[in-house]
Amino acid sequence: MRGMAALTTHLYIVRHAWAEDQGLGIDDHSRRLTKKGRKRFAAMMKNLCKAGMQVDVVATSPLVRARETAEILAEAFDHAPPVEVVDALAPASNWPALVEWTTQQNAARVAWVGHMPCVSRLVGLMIGDGSASIRMQKGAVAS
Repeated sequence: MRGMAALTTHLYIVRHAWAEDQGLGIDDHSRRLTKKGRKRFAAMMKNLCKAGMQVDVVATSPLVRARETAEILAEAFDHAPPVEVVDALAPASNWPALVEWTTQQNAARVAWVGHMPCVSRLVGLMIGDGSASIRMQKGAVAS
């Protein structure tokens, strides 16, 4: 964006919705959202959209439960924003890579969908306190 005014990005950090229990013999990367988790997150997104939430692009962890959460988020909008898998949102999130990806989007409103404890750390970094302990419930959205 050389020669252009810097774009201010409104960022939403989202913890994936309620997923299958890890103790069911399911590989952690393959865990899917539960039916109840899908329903609860879709209802919450409907309310957030009514309250004015807007998203231009969604970045998601490659893990199944995060991708499914990102798809529900995108589908909540009249003009569904694109969803892109961003490896930097996998567990052990890569903050510099996320910032770089977000900057490259040239979008005013971006959502990141990831996992605990990474989303907690990312919210802390965004508020300027990387050591902050921000508790994010499943399906939580920080803005």
